[in-house]
Amino acid sequence: MSLSAADSMPARCARLPLVALFAAAVFTTVPAFARESDRNQPMDIESDHQEGTLDGNSINTLSGNVVIKQGTLDIRASKADIHQSGGEVVRAVLTGSQAVLKQQMDDGSPMTAKADRIDYNMSTDVVVLTGNYTVTTPRGSTSGQRLTYDLKSGRLESGGQGSGRVKMTIQPKSAQTPAPAGKP
Repeated sequence: MSLSAADSMPARCARLPLVALFAAAVFTTVPAFARESDRNQPMDIESDHQEGTLDGNSINTLSGNVVIKQGTLDIRASKADIHQSGGEVVRAVLTGSQAVLKQQMDDGSPMTAKADRIDYNMSTDVVVLTGNYTVTTPRGSTSGQRLTYDLKSGRLESGGQGSGRVKMTIQPKSAQTPAPAGKP
């Protein structure tokens, strides 16, 4: 791969809104959205191997120790298939023994999502986690075999149709700061 092609891959993948949108709203146990400032940060992508074309209508496959970082977002996977149409990223599929996505929320709390497969379709704004997914935040956790999240509507569906049981733990809200004396 020539130097100019190598320079173009991160620039093209920088359009990948997976990082902010996916982490922003995927989880019912997260009270705040993903760190807004991450969306305006450069995206750094590394892998052992890249295969595909940069013509704007292709699938680029990154494999071996895939690392995608943008601000506080940190994604790790064995493989990432980046689908492009018309020069725009339209879908990203992350796979591995467990693809891992970590990000700090706007409120400063951490969020970690793990799954054998994370599939984000930017055209439909639907994220699907499959294969032993776990999402953990200080507010709680959820796990199961399949989680589908529609970013537009906020609709969440997990388990069912042979996908296994869903498990959730929701922590009570933290105690609020007591009101000053003499105020309700």
